[in-house]
Amino acid sequence: MPSSAMSDIVGAGGVSASTDAMKRPIIHCPTLRRVPSRRRLFATSVAAALILLAVAVVGVALMPQAVQTDMGARSLAPSLAHPFGTDRLGHDMLVRTAAGLAQSVLIGLLAAGVSALIALALGTAAALGGRKVDAAVTWLIDLMLGIPHIVLLILISYAVGKGFFGVVVGIALTHWPSLARVVRAEVLQAKNAPYVALSRKLGQSRLSVAMRHILPHAMPQFIVGTILLFPHAVLHEASVTFLGFGLSPESAAIGIILSESMSYLSAGMWWLAVFPGLALIAVVMLFDAVGQGLRRLTDPTRAQE
Repeated sequence: MPSSAMSDIVGAGGVSASTDAMKRPIIHCPTLRRVPSRRRLFATSVAAALILLAVAVVGVALMPQAVQTDMGARSLAPSLAHPFGTDRLGHDMLVRTAAGLAQSVLIGLLAAGVSALIALALGTAAALGGRKVDAAVTWLIDLMLGIPHIVLLILISYAVGKGFFGVVVGIALTHWPSLARVVRAEVLQAKNAPYVALSRKLGQSRLSVAMRHILPHAMPQFIVGTILLFPHAVLHEASVTFLGFGLSPESAAIGIILSESMSYLSAGMWWLAVFPGLALIAVVMLFDAVGQGLRRLTDPTRAQE
């Protein structure tokens, strides 16, 4: 092709082609989205958990009203007057659900606290008490973990006499092994640290070293484990009560409400199970999110993510 023809083609379309090429993006830049940080999500979950605890406190005050019957308002579907509906005896399900959550939260706090103290004592004894104590505690942990929680919990609750005290004792005696193993590992790690050996060489007593160095090292994981015990305790309390081995049928417990609702689902009274069940799931998932968020914040390798 002659050079004059080539110049005509370049002059005619080359400038516009090059301009279009410059306008077209060479590399695709994705639009940046604002992703909420984990600390913000953790703060949100903590605020929601505090609101839920406030609802539980209100539920304690509503416990006497939860057992009051109104035969003129029997088996009503959810409405503005009764957002959660009513049951066959005219109980307001919103009031009864709040009272049931209050009982579950109270049992969960007591049982998780006692179980955490057992785990702290046994885990620390295993790490600091020598080989024989460590072997005995490790064997006991393996034995407890080898038995299903719900089976052992039912046996202990039934042996103690069921009711409020039986459920608390059963949960407290069955939920400590996992946390005890974590405490043992943390205490052993601190025990073998160079600064602990240096403190011993400087003349500090065993008790002083344990209180000043070892226990503060294990406290973050212990607190996280205690918080994570709480949703398990609440869920297992409802499970045992649902099976008839927990709180008495006269109490307004979530397990009792769900157990009674099974007889009326076929009659179309779905609200008797849906709203209390959703409230129980919300409590368990919310406090589990708080514990998981606190675990991420206390983990040095993931705290800045």
